[in-house]
Amino acid sequence: MKKSSLQLRKDIAKLQEQLRQAETREAERIGRIALKAGLGEIEIDEGELQTAFEAVAKRFRESQRTPKSAASGGEPKGPSTTAGSGAASGQPAEA
Repeated sequence: MKKSSLQLRKDIAKLQEQLRQAETREAERIGRIALKAGLGEIEIDEGELQTAFEAVAKRFRESQRTPKSAASGGEPKGPSTTAGSGAASGQPAEA
């Protein structure tokens, strides 16, 4: 049975509200973590901060793609903790 355009619009509106709520929860979670890390006290340009966050996200995405290693008991490798990385050292990532 096909849905009417009215029902589809209602479904879309409901999904948009669910998306808005999920994004709010995610933003609050990331914000709490950033404040705990001391980012609220640092005078930093929003663009630089976004670039640093993007670098962190890329690092974690890449670590999730790492194939499971037999030497590590089949567990995927965790994120790198290289001291020189911009976000980990509190410095802006690549501009």
